[in-house]
Amino acid sequence: MERYSGHNECVVGTDKAILNLFRTLASPTSRARLYELIVASNATPADLSTDFVVQRTTAVGTEDAGFTPLPLDTDSSATCQSDFGCGAFSVEPTKTANSELLRFALNQRATFRWVAAPGGELIIPATQNNGACLNSESSGGTANHLCTMFFQE
Repeated sequence: MERYSGHNECVVGTDKAILNLFRTLASPTSRARLYELIVASNATPADLSTDFVVQRTTAVGTEDAGFTPLPLDTDSSATCQSDFGCGAFSVEPTKTANSELLRFALNQRATFRWVAAPGGELIIPATQNNGACLNSESSGGTANHLCTMFFQE
């Protein structure tokens, strides 16, 4: 399996996609596995809290910008079957109801890092446009946050 990373920074708020990892090929040959997530704020420190959720998606939405996944092994010749949607979405990705894979609250002054236990990765189906999105569900403010995702396929 090849390993990749991607990142984004944007302002959090209520029901705002921050980074959407999705499958790009019409018929992906493997499932993507999200195995690490890091979230922190680079805004002026304040005591604000934001609720985050990683949720399944079935449509990409209209992103402000994309981010091509970076291979962690520069000698890899495999073609990545996934992509990242990021920036300020004018149309949010279609989030699947009752599909919250990971939920956490974060104080703006803190950093959150989640690493899957072996075999506990968040699995994205081998279906075009399906994915997993880091979303700010609600926030006590609109601070800028950074996110990095690591996945394998």
